[in-house]
Amino acid sequence: MPSAPRCVALVGPYLSGKTTLLESLLFASGTTARRGSVRDGNSVGDHVAEARARQMSTEINVANATFLGDPWTILDCPGSVELLYEAQQAMLVADVVVVVCEPEVERAITVSALLRFLSRHDIPHMLYINKLDAANARVRDVLAALQGVSDRPLVLRQVPLSGAESEITGYVDLVSERAYRYRPGQASDLIPLPEDFWDEEADTRTSLVEKLADFDDSLLEQLLEDVQPSKEEIYRHLTQDFQRNLIVPVFVGASGQDYGVRRLWKALRHEAPGPAETAARLGIAPVGEPLAQVFKTYHLPHTGKLSLSRIWRGSVAEGAVLNGVRVAGVVRLVGAQHEKIAAGQMGDVVGLTRMEEIHTGAVLTPSGKAAPLPQPERPQAVYGLAIHAEKRGDDVKLTGSIGKLIEEDPTLELEQNAELREMILWGQGDVHLQIACDRLRNRHNLAVVGQPAAVPYKETIRRATQQHSRFKRQSGGHGQFADITIDVKPLPRGSGFTFTDSVVGGAIPRNYIPAVEEGIIEALHHGPLGFPVVDFSVTLITGQFHAVDSSDMAFKTAGRQAIQEALPKCEPMLLEPIDSVEISVPNAFTARVQRLVSGRRGQILGYDAKADWPGWDVVKGNMPRNELHDLIVELRSLTLGIGSFAHRFDHMQEMTGKPAEKVIASRNQEAAQ
Repeated sequence: MPSAPRCVALVGPYLSGKTTLLESLLFASGTTARRGSVRDGNSVGDHVAEARARQMSTEINVANATFLGDPWTILDCPGSVELLYEAQQAMLVADVVVVVCEPEVERAITVSALLRFLSRHDIPHMLYINKLDAANARVRDVLAALQGVSDRPLVLRQVPLSGAESEITGYVDLVSERAYRYRPGQASDLIPLPEDFWDEEADTRTSLVEKLADFDDSLLEQLLEDVQPSKEEIYRHLTQDFQRNLIVPVFVGASGQDYGVRRLWKALRHEAPGPAETAARLGIAPVGEPLAQVFKTYHLPHTGKLSLSRIWRGSVAEGAVLNGVRVAGVVRLVGAQHEKIAAGQMGDVVGLTRMEEIHTGAVLTPSGKAAPLPQPERPQAVYGLAIHAEKRGDDVKLTGSIGKLIEEDPTLELEQNAELREMILWGQGDVHLQIACDRLRNRHNLAVVGQPAAVPYKETIRRATQQHSRFKRQSGGHGQFADITIDVKPLPRGSGFTFTDSVVGGAIPRNYIPAVEEGIIEALHHGPLGFPVVDFSVTLITGQFHAVDSSDMAFKTAGRQAIQEALPKCEPMLLEPIDSVEISVPNAFTARVQRLVSGRRGQILGYDAKADWPGWDVVKGNMPRNELHDLIVELRSLTLGIGSFAHRFDHMQEMTGKPAEKVIASRNQEAAQ
């Protein structure tokens, strides 16, 4: 009898071969008649235009398959670190996760964040060391490097066999003690064990059993008494320890040639927990009203909104009402193909159509009452672009379309910056925002232009001055008259602007004084250097008025005129925003990151070990906002793509020398255009 539908998520770094593995799994299961290729653009996964253009996954690819009668949903996740949140959403709803690794010792660290996430959320996972046909390192060396970034013991299940010129030809299964020869596109052939195999690899099998004995006293007793446990007993321990997330099985292969794919399928079939066990792990009671969890939202050009959901309890049918919203339809996905079905059952991953008010992360029930389920921590946006529509008439449409993008990808943020007069789209990096802009064009027919967001520079003054200003105009009838004297003084950094009235003896009527302040504030938006002016005070000392010709407008004009004449005399200077920055990296990269901060006019405040992240450091410092725009690009380049940072505004600081001259010249050029 078939098992309940199970779900496996494929995760791993960019270029590790996840989508190729998906194609091989679908082909090996008989779901597809041929194996698609990412390079040729005919894969089931990566079917959207943004993915095809880059030959990389840009969102979760969904495929349903049946292997030896058991139904499966495979979630192929993006590997780019900029799209990690998307992969985390998929991992949280999967019964099992396959982490696809490259056979390179120095790249083992690139899976550290994935393994830490899986461990923290207690998700059963296995490793698949891919591309063994092009490996430069021995499996045991790669395994040792991977163990350095996993807090669970790694249990090697296979030892690769090599032929002439070190070419991988097959493997030995360490539990069954059988040897197999690979046949591309077909099941492997059983072959005799190499004569001297156990002379070299006996310790490898012993290590496997010893790791299992760490979690079972009876197994440990057998080992101490030199009693070899049966193969059936070993398989039983492997399965139960894997499902309890005590161990991480490690498989090997080369998905581009179908090597090791069928063995991976069999391990998934026999050892992965089902949806009932996963629901129990998540704290979902087995009995109750139907319950589903939305873990991804799509806005598709022809079908509209699609809420990708895992059903944890009961069934969900077309027409059902969940959280007060009617389910317009239920579909099963295989890449770009959507198959309409009457209902989804417990364990199924389905698309629920046109549930407009439902968002990613929602837990759906008929009553609308359910405890929230785990969600990934949303990372801070670290890369921004000021965007606008190519066609001026599309500006109104742009905000709504970006809102749909944010529904699909909550790590995008939209900022309407009134001070800079910019619409800024924030994300996790350059590639992330390029993909977002491509989606606007491909799915919403909106072409946009992006450029680095402006830096909110300010200016202030170094010295005090007194300024007299008279505004007088006569043009028939009532004229305009206002006369004021003001004191202008610098204030400590961060004080902003203060206005004080010290007029005595009625030199200026009380009702005109607010107009003076209003005129001054209006002028502060654009100081002598071209930027808003801060951190100074103005005191209105005295003035004169005319009983007929004075007015609010005249005194407002006099105030604006006075401050515009005074500020150039006060030695104006440029201020730039300084952010406090915390950069998280493996400690092997700490020295490089310190040089990076110093090279970008930053001040290093120190570094500490990152809490609960063995082998990682947090470098703390202050950096000019102007240097943060593409910091994430260089940081990832220096750290194999895994460094990250968080930042927040700290203070404004004087900017001098060539950097200041460059900023002022640029502003003058903008003003002249």
